[in-house]
Amino acid sequence: MTENEISKVIVDSSIEVHRTLGGSGFLEDVYEESLFWELKSKGLLVAKQLEVPIVYKGKKLASALRLDLLVENKVIIETKAVVNYNRIFETQALTYLRLLNLKLALVINFGEKYVARGIHRVVNNL
Repeated sequence: MTENEISKVIVDSSIEVHRTLGGSGFLEDVYEESLFWELKSKGLLVAKQLEVPIVYKGKKLASALRLDLLVENKVIIETKAVVNYNRIFETQALTYLRLLNLKLALVINFGEKYVARGIHRVVNNL
């Protein structure tokens, strides 16, 4: 599957999770876990809370980053559950993309009344 094909499944799955849980109101972890299982049920390979090492001048730093979900080793998902969305979330997703040399991330804010309005696409050389 291409990144775009995977992202369509992710968007549809996000809407299903939001609908099934009754909308916003949960903490981010609940949406992340639900989306993880929803994507797995569709037969996709999904990694959760993946550690992303940071290398500074050839030295791996003790502090690593953690991304929420990685789907099919191609698309990063960062889940949020906030009332006030901040564009810094997209900058963080772009950092993950660059560190892992990937092309597409989705920042999904389940704090929106309609989750489809809370999906932000972030690209790296796509």
